[in-house]
Amino acid sequence: MIAQMMAVTIFVIMFALIVSEKIERQWASLGCGALMLVVVFGICMQSWSAVWETLNFREMVTIPFWYAGSAAEEISTGVNWATILFIAGMMVMVEGMGKSGFFRWLCLRIAKAVKYKAIPILISFMLISFVLAMFIDSITVILFLAAVTVELAGLLQFSPIPVILAEVFCANLGGSATMCGDPPNIIIGTSLGYSFGDFITNTGVLAVISLVVVVCYFYLCFRKKLAQNLGQIDVHSFPEPDSAIQNKKDFCVSCMIFGTAVLLLITHAMTGLTVATIGTGIALITLFTSGKDAFLLLKKIDYKTLLFFIGLFIVVGGLEKTGILELIASVIEQISGDDPKLMIAIILWISAFASAFVDNIPFAATMIPVIKSLSAATGLDLSVLAWTLAVGTDIGGSATPIGASANVVGISIASQNGHMIGWGKYCKYLAPATILVICISMLGIYIRYF
Repeated sequence: MIAQMMAVTIFVIMFALIVSEKIERQWASLGCGALMLVVVFGICMQSWSAVWETLNFREMVTIPFWYAGSAAEEISTGVNWATILFIAGMMVMVEGMGKSGFFRWLCLRIAKAVKYKAIPILISFMLISFVLAMFIDSITVILFLAAVTVELAGLLQFSPIPVILAEVFCANLGGSATMCGDPPNIIIGTSLGYSFGDFITNTGVLAVISLVVVVCYFYLCFRKKLAQNLGQIDVHSFPEPDSAIQNKKDFCVSCMIFGTAVLLLITHAMTGLTVATIGTGIALITLFTSGKDAFLLLKKIDYKTLLFFIGLFIVVGGLEKTGILELIASVIEQISGDDPKLMIAIILWISAFASAFVDNIPFAATMIPVIKSLSAATGLDLSVLAWTLAVGTDIGGSATPIGASANVVGISIASQNGHMIGWGKYCKYLAPATILVICISMLGIYIRYF
């Protein structure tokens, strides 16, 4: 009982510190992770085996960690090093692509294709935000898209705020479609042994259906705000897309590496290569082909996020080892009773609501053992609960300015260029869009799986 109380207390402290932003989140998670190891495992439980099982270093020296063969990837407990290595590898690849000018070139190419008209730019940038976020972290997608949007809006004399808001939402929606699109999906996939193909054929279908509705929604919301007369705009003054390419060789190599990463992720269930192997391999290839810039790419890795993940996994491991997560699962089971549809609704809406106000990464990591316990207790297919959790955590973060990192980045870029987006303006458009997509997803899950 004491161990459980301490574990919950440490977890609540971590969440409070993350939400308050008074301490950088990686130090909050690492500090609370250290408390979990020493206080809960060492003092309360006096179980050093629990410490080593949670740190999980031995996982990295096993064959299934690198090559799963025809079997599903081994389900990880404690620190999920496969997730850590995969995210680090994708960070290296994205930095290489950014250095080659890939993102800026793509945005300018699309803007030119639609003849620099505001409404087509809104729709096309929503689509590109969705597609890129399926394979690249949404933070990176918004970082580049929002910057180019502000530039285009200045030249075309329209407000970039509607386009940035739509881009942010579509980035979060696109991230829900694939295993590598959003951090919660990476955690769910690597922890439960699901592949890229599993996600694209389940959450991906829901995301594409929702995208059609969302494009129509934002078009109706912003069409009047973006309507304008382009008669006096000199489109010939715009920079050419090819001007974004600093080095054609580096650009071609980045495209090839990106294509290879996508191919490996799509086929990894057939090849047996784990996401740890794919992430590590892509990073090594990117560094090798970067030559003298390899050290610069390594310096640009977001080590703070990786450290945050490590501390987070340790804290969640403490909740699992002390049986707290089983108690949460039993409460949800008692509320839903024998009604699987009610259980789906509870998980979906709780996930969405929680992710609107707190980081969806720790919530997803916390809920994975919960849905495993629910599946074992009720007999409901674990995959259905996994897709429900993924959709709820990925989409729910779009509802508020602090719900997802992509939201913060988009608002920050807009404000830096004199375009303020407050809570009222943000929630006026994106909160209804979030509720709309959650309703569509719930209906889709009911129709497909029941």
